[in-house]
Amino acid sequence: MNFAKFQALVEHRTGFRTMENPTASGEYFSDSCGDLYTFFLKVGPGDVIEDVSYFTTGCGFGTATCSLLVELTRGKTIDEALAITDADIEAALDGYPEKKKDYPERSRFALQAAVEDYRAKRAAGQITDGMLEEARATVAAAAAAASRPGNGTTEEDAKAGPKVLEDAGVLTIKLH
Repeated sequence: MNFAKFQALVEHRTGFRTMENPTASGEYFSDSCGDLYTFFLKVGPGDVIEDVSYFTTGCGFGTATCSLLVELTRGKTIDEALAITDADIEAALDGYPEKKKDYPERSRFALQAAVEDYRAKRAAGQITDGMLEEARATVAAAAAAASRPGNGTTEEDAKAGPKVLEDAGVLTIKLH
């Protein structure tokens, strides 16, 4: 396992945020440990995943695994994202400890649920080509805003990021 990469994924939490107006979302609840995994997708024309984010109640391994899956999924088509395997996720971290080998499957199940939600909405006509074009434009505008001079943080990231609050000696960390 690449511990330095694991630590960076946990600290930076790539994609850790709830997404406003996702095209689709999906959840997976792990009975074995009680963790919840939710993936949010903005899908553009050609079924390309323009943006992907997640929320989890899981530990560092859950966070790191979801962050890896965000990196592996962004820019791929729905079919390419579904083709990502547990082995692909594990390889991206140079392996997992034996007791943590089920984490790739957990995050992948949440992503699959989001894809199933997308496909069901598309088949029912709840997602149109115009909506996919709008999703692409929204993601492009956010990327342009993030590339402007400044701290590199979008307003949405600042709102979604962790907040540390101190009141009467009590430390509270709000994740979203």
